[in-house]
Amino acid sequence: MKITAIGVNAAFSTGEYEDGLSVQDVRELILELRKTSTLRTLSEAELTAQLTQRSKRFYNPKWHSNFLIEFDMPSKRGSAPYRLLVDMGGDARHALKALHLSSTQIDGVYISHPHNDHIGGMECIALTTLFNPNYTQQKKAWLNGMFIADKLFHEQTLWANPPSNTKPDLFIHKKVLEPLRRAVGPGLDTVQGVPNVNLETYFDIHLVGKQEDGRTVTHTFQDGEESWVMTPVFAMHVFSSSEEMPSYGISLQHTSGYNVLMPTDIQFMIPPQLEMHYRKADRIYMDCETSSFPSGVHPHISDLIKHLDPEIQKKCLLYHYDAYPVVPDGMFFGILNAGDNHIYPPPKN
Repeated sequence: MKITAIGVNAAFSTGEYEDGLSVQDVRELILELRKTSTLRTLSEAELTAQLTQRSKRFYNPKWHSNFLIEFDMPSKRGSAPYRLLVDMGGDARHALKALHLSSTQIDGVYISHPHNDHIGGMECIALTTLFNPNYTQQKKAWLNGMFIADKLFHEQTLWANPPSNTKPDLFIHKKVLEPLRRAVGPGLDTVQGVPNVNLETYFDIHLVGKQEDGRTVTHTFQDGEESWVMTPVFAMHVFSSSEEMPSYGISLQHTSGYNVLMPTDIQFMIPPQLEMHYRKADRIYMDCETSSFPSGVHPHISDLIKHLDPEIQKKCLLYHYDAYPVVPDGMFFGILNAGDNHIYPPPKN
């Protein structure tokens, strides 16, 4: 299993604009100067003027926190790896672009809670996969050359949704599902002429976690000859208007017993029972606020430094920050940057 941090920043982080030249711009400038003069005869002021004249504005983004997990198993598209997004960021398409991926190369999504910086990319992946006739081989065969809206309108007499093997998976806890429907419903109600368009039109929904009958449903992902079991983990994120909004993180348990914990957005060790998950885990992806004015809905870096057990600290990869965390040397396992990836279980020395 490979986990890549697509974005590592907090919900309202913004990047910086800088003046600069691309490699291609510099190459063209050098070629031009070679034709008209020699570089050695240019004064510093003249060279600066040439560079300034051609400079452009570049944006160095800070993508909202979300992760790509890849399993060595057949994907919806037929070949390995199976790609699962853990939350969607404000708009995951931009972060995916940095990995040379698009939404139509994603097989599944896990949504922890319905805040915008975790579901903002849902409309993009839903619409781009629905209207892509080649998203899977099964979809291509099912459509048989028809446009998706025509197929749904003319042939699905009971207004059935597309078959499960033609659309991405959506893994979600039942307490998150209905708020997600309300949040994304208007943006997804956009298939021309087709009534009763809903979340199931776009996604093959898998309810995980505690069910109405008391069972706890997990999901197993193959990873080569072994497997990982994904289990939702309850954590408290926000108390608002006397109501709670939990965030359901995930525990990933390997065949060998190795455990990766991704609590997602939480308050510091609420509920206290979370501690046993932290102690069980071998690696923890830890929410880490660095704001000058703590929000109270994320563990602040000062909490993690002062109050987190040293045994747990050493397991933590920190993310979801605005300013880069300043921490004592050796206290945490590491601080994530966008694009960082790790292989689990880690190779044996």
